[in-house]
Amino acid sequence: MSAVSERAGEPAPIEAPTSARPAPGEAGESTRAAMLDRAARWLLPVGVVVALVVAWHLVVVVNDIPPYILPGPGKVFQSLVDDWPVLSGALVNTLAITLLALIVATLGAGGLALLFSQSRLVEYSLFPIAVVLQVTPIVAVFPLINIYVDNTTAKLLICAWIVAFFPILSNTTLGLNSADRNLHALFDLYGANRWQTLRHLQLPAAMPYFLGGLRIAGGLALIGAVVAEFVAGTAGFGSGLAYRIIEAGYRLNTARMFAALLLISAAGVAIYLALSLLSHLVLRKWHESAIRRER
Repeated sequence: MSAVSERAGEPAPIEAPTSARPAPGEAGESTRAAMLDRAARWLLPVGVVVALVVAWHLVVVVNDIPPYILPGPGKVFQSLVDDWPVLSGALVNTLAITLLALIVATLGAGGLALLFSQSRLVEYSLFPIAVVLQVTPIVAVFPLINIYVDNTTAKLLICAWIVAFFPILSNTTLGLNSADRNLHALFDLYGANRWQTLRHLQLPAAMPYFLGGLRIAGGLALIGAVVAEFVAGTAGFGSGLAYRIIEAGYRLNTARMFAALLLISAAGVAIYLALSLLSHLVLRKWHESAIRRER
């Protein structure tokens, strides 16, 4: 008879698992799933774009549409190559206005958001003005800018700055005000002054919000620059892609119009990707939104 016997009515003990290691092949399946997810992230958008281009080509060929109404993808690409000396200069001018407006908007909105975080009275006084600038259409504001500003480049810069300013200001202000109240109390308990609280608590809390607003503002700055070019009708050496579209429309050069539009779209995507990369590099080691999750 065994020295240890089960007592009547007492449940049998639960045995611990013999090994905590993953089952064979589980690690390989996780790696394959991660590779498939990474490949799908790039291949699916490329596949959709290729399908749209093929459909565009078939519509033009099957319906025998004239090039001055709807050029095929081949003619647009050919125009992009042939007109590159003209379009590249216009692209540089548009990007210069966009990036300069984005830099000015970032410095101004970021500084004003810091001021808002330190004084509620200043926030209550100035934030409604920023809202008014945001909700007023730029095409309605431009006639006034055209009256008071002589320099064409300055006009474009102001228009692009207006539309890029508010997303950074709004998001950064929200982030600075979203720091944990319990941590605020802890900082107060240890005698931290307002600048130490701002540096070590509020700024890290606001960084994801600021970078999110910056990504939005990058695309809006490009839109503002292009819209301002349309309204201003800039021409000559300093003209941008918007003027090239207008010029091509007058000449019924639809292929060049599509080529210029393609460059604007590519510039917008490039700006968004660059700012997304910046956000990832800043947040990847400490913020949950950028840390790679284990599957």
